[in-house]
Amino acid sequence: MNFAQLPSVDVAGVPADALVLDVREDDEWAAGHVEGALHVPMSDFVARFGDVTQAVEDGRRAYVMCRVGGRSAQVTQYLVQQGVDAVNVDGGMQAWDAAGRPMVTDNEGPAFVL
Repeated sequence: MNFAQLPSVDVAGVPADALVLDVREDDEWAAGHVEGALHVPMSDFVARFGDVTQAVEDGRRAYVMCRVGGRSAQVTQYLVQQGVDAVNVDGGMQAWDAAGRPMVTDNEGPAFVL
């Protein structure tokens, strides 16, 4: 499978109750993220693969997101190869923010995409 064949969706196609898997690094996550998202940085992905499989055990689709879509495309490709129902979110958090979709932080500051 190459990236052209990768299942993907634009931010408007991500349901409000979706399982969003955010693969950005800790500083990017801290700046702003989708509320309720599962944060598994790409750098920790192999070690934390069990966290992901546990989250999708009930047949939920994983909507994989990073800043612009490159890292999430790699993770999505890996997940699909492992039999996980996963799609890459085109444009990542930059597109999410541009579309006005809600973001939160773990502190009281305003959320932004780093």
